[in-house]
Amino acid sequence: MSREHDEAVMENLYWWGVPTLFRCEVGKAAEADIALVGVPHSTGNGTTERDQHLGPRSVRNMSAVQRRVHSRFQVDPWNSARIRDLGDVPFPRANDNEDCIERITEYYREVDQAGARPVSIGGDHSITGGIVQALGKGKLAGGEPVCFLHLDAHTDVFTKVDHFLGAKKSAAHWGAYLADDGLVDPKNSMQIGLRGHARTLDWLEPSYEYGYNVVTMVEYRERGAADVVHQIRKTLDGKPVYITFDLDCLDVTVAPGVANLEPGEGGFSMDEAIELVRSVRGMNIIGGDVVCLMPTKDHRNNITSLAAGSIMFEMISMIAENVAAD
Repeated sequence: MSREHDEAVMENLYWWGVPTLFRCEVGKAAEADIALVGVPHSTGNGTTERDQHLGPRSVRNMSAVQRRVHSRFQVDPWNSARIRDLGDVPFPRANDNEDCIERITEYYREVDQAGARPVSIGGDHSITGGIVQALGKGKLAGGEPVCFLHLDAHTDVFTKVDHFLGAKKSAAHWGAYLADDGLVDPKNSMQIGLRGHARTLDWLEPSYEYGYNVVTMVEYRERGAADVVHQIRKTLDGKPVYITFDLDCLDVTVAPGVANLEPGEGGFSMDEAIELVRSVRGMNIIGGDVVCLMPTKDHRNNITSLAAGSIMFEMISMIAENVAAD
Protein backbone atom coordinates (compact mmCIF):
# COMPACT_ATOMS: atom_id res chain seq x y z
CA MET A 1 0.00 0.00 0.00
CA SER A 2 1.10 3.60 -0.66
CA ARG A 3 1.82 6.16 2.02
CA GLU A 4 -1.15 8.20 0.74
CA HIS A 5 -3.45 5.22 1.26
CA ASP A 6 -2.11 4.63 4.77
CA GLU A 7 -2.63 8.28 5.73
CA ALA A 8 -6.17 8.28 4.30
CA VAL A 9 -6.99 5.30 6.53
CA MET A 10 -5.68 7.13 9.58
CA GLU A 11 -7.16 10.53 8.80
CA ASN A 12 -10.38 10.23 10.81
CA LEU A 13 -8.61 9.03 13.95
CA TYR A 14 -8.50 11.98 16.32
CA TRP A 15 -5.32 10.82 18.04
CA TRP A 16 -3.22 10.65 14.86
CA GLY A 17 -1.44 13.41 13.00
CA VAL A 18 -1.38 17.17 13.31
CA PRO A 19 -4.75 18.41 14.63
CA THR A 20 -6.64 21.00 12.60
CA LEU A 21 -10.35 21.74 12.72
CA PHE A 22 -12.06 18.82 10.95
CA ARG A 23 -8.71 17.86 9.38
CA CYS A 24 -8.98 20.88 7.09
CA GLU A 25 -5.95 22.26 5.35
CA VAL A 26 -4.33 25.23 7.09
CA GLY A 27 -4.67 28.31 4.93
CA LYS A 28 -5.54 31.97 4.59
CA ALA A 29 -8.91 33.66 4.32
CA ALA A 30 -8.23 34.59 0.70
CA GLU A 31 -8.06 30.88 -0.11
CA ALA A 32 -11.35 30.02 1.58
CA ASP A 33 -15.09 30.14 1.10
CA ILE A 34 -15.44 29.11 4.75
CA ALA A 35 -12.85 30.15 7.33
CA LEU A 36 -12.55 28.04 10.48
CA VAL A 37 -11.08 30.09 13.31
CA GLY A 38 -10.12 29.42 16.92
CA VAL A 39 -10.67 32.25 19.39
CA PRO A 40 -8.90 31.18 22.63
CA HIS A 41 -10.18 33.99 24.84
CA SER A 42 -11.31 33.70 28.48
CA THR A 43 -11.14 37.14 30.06
CA GLY A 44 -14.56 38.38 28.96
CA ASN A 45 -16.48 36.12 31.31
CA GLY A 46 -15.18 37.53 34.58
CA THR A 47 -15.95 34.43 36.63
CA THR A 48 -13.53 31.88 38.05
CA GLU A 49 -14.29 29.62 35.08
CA ARG A 50 -11.39 30.84 32.97
CA ASP A 51 -10.45 27.76 30.92
CA GLN A 52 -12.61 28.62 27.93
CA HIS A 53 -9.47 29.60 26.03
CA LEU A 54 -8.71 25.87 25.82
CA GLY A 55 -11.82 25.23 23.71
CA PRO A 56 -10.29 25.62 20.23
CA ARG A 57 -7.46 23.20 20.97
CA SER A 58 -9.88 20.60 22.31
CA VAL A 59 -12.16 20.79 19.27
CA ARG A 60 -9.16 20.62 16.93
CA ASN A 61 -8.15 17.46 18.74
CA MET A 62 -11.57 15.80 18.58
CA SER A 63 -13.04 17.07 15.30
CA ALA A 64 -11.02 14.77 13.04
CA VAL A 65 -13.56 12.06 13.80
CA GLN A 66 -16.33 14.50 12.76
CA ARG A 67 -15.13 15.09 9.20
CA ARG A 68 -18.26 13.53 7.76
CA VAL A 69 -20.74 13.97 4.94
CA HIS A 70 -24.11 15.40 5.91
CA SER A 71 -26.62 12.59 5.53
CA ARG A 72 -29.72 14.78 5.98
CA PHE A 73 -28.62 17.44 3.48
CA GLN A 74 -26.91 14.93 1.16
CA VAL A 75 -23.90 17.22 0.90
CA ASP A 76 -20.18 16.69 1.33
CA PRO A 77 -19.16 20.10 2.65
CA TRP A 78 -15.43 19.42 2.29
CA ASN A 79 -15.83 18.97 -1.47
CA SER A 80 -18.58 21.57 -1.92
CA ALA A 81 -16.59 24.55 -0.67
CA ARG A 82 -13.02 25.63 -0.01
CA ILE A 83 -12.71 25.25 3.75
CA ARG A 84 -9.54 26.23 5.57
CA ASP A 85 -8.39 26.32 9.18
CA LEU A 86 -6.99 29.82 9.65
CA GLY A 87 -5.54 29.01 13.08
CA ASP A 88 -6.17 31.07 16.21
CA VAL A 89 -6.60 34.79 16.78
CA PRO A 90 -3.38 35.87 18.58
CA PHE A 91 -3.73 37.48 22.01
CA PRO A 92 -0.38 38.82 23.21
CA ARG A 93 -2.27 40.68 25.98
CA ALA A 94 -4.59 37.81 26.80
CA ASN A 95 -5.49 39.08 30.28
CA ASP A 96 -6.72 42.43 28.89
CA ASN A 97 -10.26 41.82 27.70
CA GLU A 98 -10.69 45.13 25.89
CA ASP A 99 -7.45 44.68 23.95
CA CYS A 100 -8.50 41.14 23.01
CA ILE A 101 -11.90 42.24 21.71
CA GLU A 102 -10.29 44.83 19.44
CA ARG A 103 -7.76 42.25 18.19
CA ILE A 104 -10.63 39.92 17.34
CA THR A 105 -12.29 42.72 15.36
CA GLU A 106 -9.08 43.52 13.51
CA TYR A 107 -8.60 39.84 12.63
CA TYR A 108 -12.17 39.35 11.38
CA ARG A 109 -12.12 42.53 9.29
CA GLU A 110 -9.50 40.80 7.15
CA VAL A 111 -11.66 37.67 6.98
CA ASP A 112 -14.68 39.76 5.98
CA GLN A 113 -12.76 41.63 3.29
CA ALA A 114 -11.58 38.31 1.86
CA GLY A 115 -15.21 37.23 1.54
CA ALA A 116 -14.68 34.08 3.61
CA ARG A 117 -17.57 33.18 5.91
CA PRO A 118 -16.17 32.48 9.38
CA VAL A 119 -17.23 29.61 11.62
CA SER A 120 -15.46 30.05 14.94
CA ILE A 121 -14.87 28.10 18.12
CA GLY A 122 -14.33 29.97 21.38
CA GLY A 123 -13.57 31.11 23.86
CA ASP A 124 -16.14 32.82 26.06
CA HIS A 125 -19.17 34.61 24.65
CA SER A 126 -17.51 38.02 24.55
CA ILE A 127 -15.87 36.89 21.29
CA THR A 128 -19.16 37.40 19.46
CA GLY A 129 -18.92 41.12 20.18
CA GLY A 130 -15.45 41.31 18.67
CA ILE A 131 -16.44 39.27 15.61
CA VAL A 132 -19.62 41.21 14.86
CA GLN A 133 -17.84 44.55 15.30
CA ALA A 134 -16.09 43.44 12.10
CA LEU A 135 -18.98 41.75 10.28
CA GLY A 136 -21.77 44.20 11.11
CA LYS A 137 -22.32 46.49 8.10
CA GLY A 138 -19.34 44.78 6.47
CA LYS A 139 -18.76 43.14 3.10
CA LEU A 140 -20.37 39.79 3.92
CA ALA A 141 -23.44 41.52 5.37
CA GLY A 142 -23.80 43.75 2.31
CA GLY A 143 -23.42 46.87 4.42
CA GLU A 144 -26.33 45.90 6.68
CA PRO A 145 -26.39 45.16 10.41
CA VAL A 146 -26.33 41.42 11.11
CA CYS A 147 -29.29 39.53 12.52
CA PHE A 148 -28.69 36.93 15.21
CA LEU A 149 -29.91 33.44 15.63
CA HIS A 150 -28.79 33.29 19.26
CA LEU A 151 -29.19 30.08 21.26
CA ASP A 152 -28.28 30.54 24.92
CA ALA A 153 -29.42 30.04 28.50
CA HIS A 154 -28.60 33.73 29.14
CA THR A 155 -29.50 36.98 27.41
CA ASP A 156 -26.02 38.61 27.26
CA VAL A 157 -27.83 41.95 26.97
CA PHE A 158 -26.44 43.40 30.21
CA THR A 159 -27.16 47.07 30.83
CA LYS A 160 -27.35 47.45 34.62
CA VAL A 161 -23.62 48.19 35.08
CA ASP A 162 -20.97 49.22 32.58
CA HIS A 163 -18.64 46.29 33.23
CA PHE A 164 -18.62 42.72 34.49
CA LEU A 165 -15.86 42.32 37.06
CA GLY A 166 -13.74 44.75 35.08
CA ALA A 167 -14.54 43.54 31.55
CA LYS A 168 -16.45 46.25 29.67
CA LYS A 169 -17.10 44.45 26.38
CA SER A 170 -17.81 41.31 28.33
CA ALA A 171 -19.60 38.05 27.67
CA ALA A 172 -22.66 39.66 29.26
CA HIS A 173 -22.63 42.96 27.34
CA TRP A 174 -22.22 42.23 23.63
CA GLY A 175 -25.96 41.95 22.84
CA ALA A 176 -26.40 45.53 24.06
CA TYR A 177 -23.36 47.41 22.75
CA LEU A 178 -23.59 45.88 19.27
CA ALA A 179 -27.19 47.12 19.08
CA ASP A 180 -26.15 50.54 20.42
CA ASP A 181 -23.54 50.75 17.65
CA GLY A 182 -26.02 49.76 14.95
CA LEU A 183 -24.10 46.60 14.04
CA VAL A 184 -26.91 44.20 14.90
CA ASP A 185 -30.63 44.52 14.22
CA PRO A 186 -32.43 43.25 17.35
CA LYS A 187 -35.90 43.47 15.82
CA ASN A 188 -34.87 40.88 13.24
CA SER A 189 -32.88 38.73 15.66
CA MET A 190 -33.91 35.75 17.78
CA GLN A 191 -32.82 34.81 21.32
CA ILE A 192 -33.91 31.27 22.12
CA GLY A 193 -33.56 28.93 25.11
CA LEU A 194 -33.19 31.45 27.93
CA ARG A 195 -33.78 29.62 31.18
CA GLY A 196 -32.99 29.17 34.84
CA HIS A 197 -33.44 31.13 38.03
CA ALA A 198 -32.00 34.57 37.37
CA ARG A 199 -30.45 36.87 39.97
CA THR A 200 -33.10 39.56 39.40
CA LEU A 201 -36.72 39.39 38.25
CA ASP A 202 -36.14 41.99 35.52
CA TRP A 203 -33.41 39.98 33.76
CA LEU A 204 -35.26 39.84 30.42
CA GLU A 205 -36.22 43.52 30.29
CA PRO A 206 -33.11 44.73 28.40
CA SER A 207 -33.71 42.21 25.61
CA TYR A 208 -37.33 43.33 25.31
CA GLU A 209 -36.33 47.01 25.41
CA TYR A 210 -33.88 46.53 22.55
CA GLY A 211 -36.53 44.67 20.57
CA TYR A 212 -34.99 41.20 20.47
CA ASN A 213 -37.44 38.40 19.69
CA VAL A 214 -37.16 36.32 22.86
CA VAL A 215 -38.25 32.70 23.24
CA THR A 216 -37.52 31.42 26.73
CA MET A 217 -37.19 27.71 27.36
CA VAL A 218 -40.61 27.73 29.04
CA GLU A 219 -42.12 29.37 25.95
CA TYR A 220 -40.33 26.93 23.64
CA ARG A 221 -41.82 23.98 25.53
CA GLU A 222 -45.29 25.53 25.48
CA ARG A 223 -45.27 26.54 21.81
CA GLY A 224 -43.40 23.59 20.34
CA ALA A 225 -40.47 23.45 17.94
CA ALA A 226 -42.47 23.89 14.71
CA ASP A 227 -43.97 27.20 15.82
CA VAL A 228 -40.59 28.56 16.94
CA VAL A 229 -38.93 27.46 13.69
CA HIS A 230 -41.68 29.27 11.77
CA GLN A 231 -40.96 32.46 13.75
CA ILE A 232 -37.22 32.15 13.11
CA ARG A 233 -37.70 31.83 9.37
CA LYS A 234 -40.16 34.72 9.24
CA THR A 235 -37.92 36.98 11.37
CA LEU A 236 -34.62 36.27 9.59
CA ASP A 237 -35.87 35.89 6.02
CA GLY A 238 -33.82 37.99 3.61
CA LYS A 239 -31.39 39.13 6.31
CA PRO A 240 -27.65 38.55 6.81
CA VAL A 241 -27.77 35.82 9.47
CA TYR A 242 -25.12 35.21 12.11
CA ILE A 243 -25.54 32.14 14.33
CA THR A 244 -24.13 32.34 17.84
CA PHE A 245 -24.45 29.16 19.87
CA ASP A 246 -23.67 29.10 23.58
CA LEU A 247 -23.20 25.48 24.65
CA ASP A 248 -25.00 26.20 27.93
CA CYS A 249 -28.29 26.23 25.99
CA LEU A 250 -27.89 22.45 25.92
CA ASP A 251 -29.01 20.37 28.87
CA VAL A 252 -26.29 19.86 31.45
CA THR A 253 -26.42 16.10 30.85
CA VAL A 254 -25.64 16.72 27.17
CA ALA A 255 -22.96 19.41 27.63
CA PRO A 256 -21.45 19.30 31.13
CA GLY A 257 -18.22 21.05 30.14
CA VAL A 258 -19.46 24.63 29.91
CA ALA A 259 -18.69 27.77 31.87
CA ASN A 260 -22.11 28.72 33.24
CA LEU A 261 -24.21 25.64 33.89
CA GLU A 262 -27.95 26.12 34.42
CA PRO A 263 -29.01 22.86 36.11
CA GLY A 264 -32.30 24.08 37.61
CA GLU A 265 -34.25 23.70 34.37
CA GLY A 266 -33.77 21.33 31.45
CA GLY A 267 -32.02 22.64 28.37
CA PHE A 268 -32.14 21.54 24.75
CA SER A 269 -31.34 18.04 23.62
CA MET A 270 -28.94 17.87 20.69
CA ASP A 271 -31.79 17.02 18.32
CA GLU A 272 -33.78 20.07 19.50
CA ALA A 273 -30.80 22.41 19.22
CA ILE A 274 -29.82 21.14 15.77
CA GLU A 275 -33.41 21.54 14.54
CA LEU A 276 -33.29 25.20 15.56
CA VAL A 277 -29.88 25.74 13.94
CA ARG A 278 -31.13 24.12 10.73
CA SER A 279 -34.10 26.50 10.67
CA VAL A 280 -31.93 29.02 8.78
CA ARG A 281 -30.87 26.52 6.11
CA GLY A 282 -30.89 28.21 2.71
CA MET A 283 -30.73 31.71 4.19
CA ASN A 284 -27.85 34.17 3.87
CA ILE A 285 -25.69 32.77 6.69
CA ILE A 286 -22.61 35.00 6.88
CA GLY A 287 -20.98 33.13 9.78
CA GLY A 288 -21.35 31.63 13.20
CA ASP A 289 -19.63 30.72 16.42
CA VAL A 290 -19.79 28.13 19.19
CA VAL A 291 -18.75 29.38 22.61
CA CYS A 292 -18.23 28.66 26.31
CA LEU A 293 -16.61 25.24 26.02
CA MET A 294 -14.72 24.25 29.17
CA PRO A 295 -12.59 21.19 28.32
CA THR A 296 -11.26 20.98 31.88
CA LYS A 297 -14.84 20.42 33.10
CA ASP A 298 -15.78 17.89 30.43
CA HIS A 299 -16.34 14.15 30.77
CA ARG A 300 -13.43 11.89 29.95
CA ASN A 301 -15.06 11.04 26.63
CA ASN A 302 -14.93 14.74 25.61
CA ILE A 303 -18.67 14.80 24.96
CA THR A 304 -18.99 18.60 25.18
CA SER A 305 -16.13 19.12 22.73
CA LEU A 306 -17.83 16.66 20.39
CA ALA A 307 -21.10 18.55 20.83
CA ALA A 308 -19.31 21.79 19.92
CA GLY A 309 -17.90 20.16 16.80
CA SER A 310 -21.33 18.82 15.88
CA ILE A 311 -22.87 22.30 15.98
CA MET A 312 -19.98 23.70 13.94
CA PHE A 313 -20.52 20.92 11.40
CA GLU A 314 -24.15 21.98 10.96
CA MET A 315 -23.10 25.58 10.32
CA ILE A 316 -20.33 24.51 7.92
CA SER A 317 -22.69 22.23 6.00
CA MET A 318 -25.37 24.89 5.56
CA ILE A 319 -22.85 27.47 4.35
CA ALA A 320 -21.16 24.93 2.05
CA GLU A 321 -24.56 24.09 0.58
CA ASN A 322 -25.07 27.80 -0.17
CA VAL A 323 -21.62 28.07 -1.72
CA ALA A 324 -22.30 25.09 -3.98
CA ALA A 325 -25.61 26.61 -5.07
CA ASP A 326 -24.06 29.96 -6.08
